[in-house]
Amino acid sequence: MDDTTPVSENEALFEDLVRSVHDCAPIEALELAGHYGERIGLSGITLYLVDLQQRLLIPLTRGPSLDIDATVAGEAYRSETLRLVEGGDGELSLWLPLHDGVDRMGVLHVRAPLLDQSTLRRCQALASLLALTVTSKRAYSDTYVLRTRTRPVELRTEMLRAFLPPRTLGTSRGVSTAVLEPAYELGGDAFDHSITQDVLHAAILDAMGHDLASGLTASVAMAGARGARRNGADLAELTASVEKALVDWLPERFCTAVFTTLNLSTGEFAWVNCAHPAPLLLRRGRLLADALERTPEVPLGLGDVLEAEPRTVHRIQLEPGDRVLLHTDGVTEAHDGGGRMFGPERFADFVIRATSADEPAPETLRRLIHAIHDHQHGSFTDDATIMLLEWHPEAGVPRPRLG
Repeated sequence: MDDTTPVSENEALFEDLVRSVHDCAPIEALELAGHYGERIGLSGITLYLVDLQQRLLIPLTRGPSLDIDATVAGEAYRSETLRLVEGGDGELSLWLPLHDGVDRMGVLHVRAPLLDQSTLRRCQALASLLALTVTSKRAYSDTYVLRTRTRPVELRTEMLRAFLPPRTLGTSRGVSTAVLEPAYELGGDAFDHSITQDVLHAAILDAMGHDLASGLTASVAMAGARGARRNGADLAELTASVEKALVDWLPERFCTAVFTTLNLSTGEFAWVNCAHPAPLLLRRGRLLADALERTPEVPLGLGDVLEAEPRTVHRIQLEPGDRVLLHTDGVTEAHDGGGRMFGPERFADFVIRATSADEPAPETLRRLIHAIHDHQHGSFTDDATIMLLEWHPEAGVPRPRLG
């Protein structure tokens, strides 16, 4: 680009904003965005972050929280699309989804006197910048955490949540998304996922018990898996590494787990199942019963009392559009007051119906975990964790769009 190319005033203002947010505190970033908006004709700039249970959108600065299931702001969050509303004062209200990659963070509200292509682009650029700002600053600031919790969490939950990755990650060829409850009283459930080049790694764990030691067991297992993965271990080596970590450091604790890899180029899905509920495979709108059922193996952490044998790595070729569901037993065994289980059939059918409606995977799991919550009348007797993996090599990840 020619250095003599003139820069418009609006471009110069945005460049100043980008430079300024690096050095400011979390709340100051939104204040700077407000000043920038005023200079280019925008107003009412408010950032809303989703709460821990994905029921509310909570303003970072001031104002009431908004119900995700009953507001226009919630529509923008649920559908991952921009929403536009006419105000009584002649201005337009824009609600833009905020993302960290494919992970939903909340929404941005902006008021504008009109909506043309240049205004829309500036609003979208502002939303992207604020999403990046929140993502970078929440790594070392409690400001955002304080806003997204509606009550204190227990000690074991705080420990586990320190290890958990973002709810959703992915590329244009595959997505992994997860939810878990009870959000404020987690015991021993946990999940992990990561992408290394063309491979999506995902794991789900359920540690024995529902106390501080359970949280510690799950945390050690996750650390063992991550350490092995980052040292280039394959699935068998990774599982052995987790086994050793538990036997060495927590010899009287054990956990069940499923460790998986999905090659995003070829669609090969591999997994090791350590006494955990079998993954479920959904293909072309139906559940392939027992497709991923294999001979069960013992839980992790029993290597000191059982003869050590290499874990079996199972493999299957996925088809484009396939979805794999991982879950803990607290999902299918959730029961209401009459003892009726939520059950694997209802569990799978919920996801199948959502898939048919072309619903984003993170939204499907958000609604599903709430349905399990309601089935138990708001009381979780056991942790419930769900992971959903998608492989779609020919279709892109749903992106925010005007709708």
